[in-house]
Amino acid sequence: MTVKQDFTLIGAGIMSATLGVLLKQLMPDAKIAIYERLNKVAAESSDAWNNAGTGHSAFCELNYTPDDENGNIDISKALKISEQFEISKQFWAYLVKNNLVQTKTPFINDIDHMSFVFGEGNQTFLKNRFDALTAYPMFQDMKHSEDFNEIASWVPLMMAGRDTSQKIAATRMSIGTDVNFGAITRSMITYLEGCDGVEIHLGHQVEDIEKRDNDSWEIELTDLDTDQEKTIKSKFVFIGAGGGALKLLEKSNIPEGEGYGGFPVSGEFLKCNNQEVILKHEAKVYGKAEEGAPPMSVPHLDTRMLNGERSLLFGPYAGFSTKFLKNGSYLDLPLSLDAHNIFPMISAGIHNISLTKYLIEQVMQSPEEKFEALVKYYPEAKFEDWELITAGQRVQIIKKDKEAGGKLQFGTEIVSSKDKTLAALLGASPGASTAVSIMLNVLKECFPEELKSAAWQTKLSEMIPCYGQSIITDGALCKSTREYSTAVLKLEDI
Repeated sequence: MTVKQDFTLIGAGIMSATLGVLLKQLMPDAKIAIYERLNKVAAESSDAWNNAGTGHSAFCELNYTPDDENGNIDISKALKISEQFEISKQFWAYLVKNNLVQTKTPFINDIDHMSFVFGEGNQTFLKNRFDALTAYPMFQDMKHSEDFNEIASWVPLMMAGRDTSQKIAATRMSIGTDVNFGAITRSMITYLEGCDGVEIHLGHQVEDIEKRDNDSWEIELTDLDTDQEKTIKSKFVFIGAGGGALKLLEKSNIPEGEGYGGFPVSGEFLKCNNQEVILKHEAKVYGKAEEGAPPMSVPHLDTRMLNGERSLLFGPYAGFSTKFLKNGSYLDLPLSLDAHNIFPMISAGIHNISLTKYLIEQVMQSPEEKFEALVKYYPEAKFEDWELITAGQRVQIIKKDKEAGGKLQFGTEIVSSKDKTLAALLGASPGASTAVSIMLNVLKECFPEELKSAAWQTKLSEMIPCYGQSIITDGALCKSTREYSTAVLKLEDI
């Protein structure tokens, strides 16, 4: 038996959930099916414990504002990500305001976002960054300090026992947030389950994706609980399967997917088990990454609110596994190699020797050596108060490059077929925080004519008040939209 669908979304994480809700709001009569290999929604990269960083808004992540050898700060990525996170907040506010999602505990909470650096050179960098960012409305509330006592009033846990002569600097944004992406994803999937024309299938593995002559996609699946094979036909396919997206893109055989490879990076965190310590720190504090470290390895002492309980994590510590998913296979990487991507993969490896060296050093570190990194941020830390936990698996993009042969690319990228009937999302951080903007880009790329319609434009503006406008330079719009999302999401006043 063959089942026909308008839209097939592969993966039940934050991306498919977001796209599903957008499509159902824009096209209420659409038939949508979501297929997930695991028996649980948001169990991979969207899960709170697997998500290396939450609420990425570029307030504190120093890797989003790189400097060159002359000290010039490039803030373009920070501006873009900050705007995208505001768009996510507006969309979530729409869902909450209209009772489309409900959670037992808030999925988004207030938490200060801070940057913290050591040394005179880094002090200069942070001040230059502060000056560049605060020229824009989105960052005008940022505070900067090199005063020991003032920084101690912000993060007393980090300053207790620290040498008062140490050269340090910090910035602080009090409108930062912590987001449980697993909770918001599950809430959106629950909403979709209650909609007419939407089906959620857990425990289903995609075996093959093939384009048919009638312009529809034929997808072969296996029900992992019953071993029953199924075939579905779909007008449009979205591959949002996190680290598993690359293999599925290869199965589709679209020419646009050729030349892409993936480099898996795993992560570990130190999790605090001392409640007294946990309650003494209330901030997300990001430092500078070690030389050669991937952007996702920026060290941070991170307060988290997970299902109503407060937690404290430090890390991440990079690791290496040939798995593309935490629940994947060790054969994922070798089986992803093919004639179309082997040269870009080798070239990228040659050009990223420092990253390889860094990963080897990280993997070889003992628990005591990992703990030493924590002491730099929390001088009075006690080894027995912390345990090492494994976070999620990320797959960084490797793609063809005319000059280098192959390039390791951080961030996310949409790969779509020429006829716009299939789209796949590759890459990692800061994906979840910017999921709404990424899915709006999928709509823009694959449904350009529908997007121009008055009906879609009106609905999108209802869901996202700043849609089609820029809050990067428009201070009044930035203020009004922040006030709106802050009030609806019950965050602190700004």
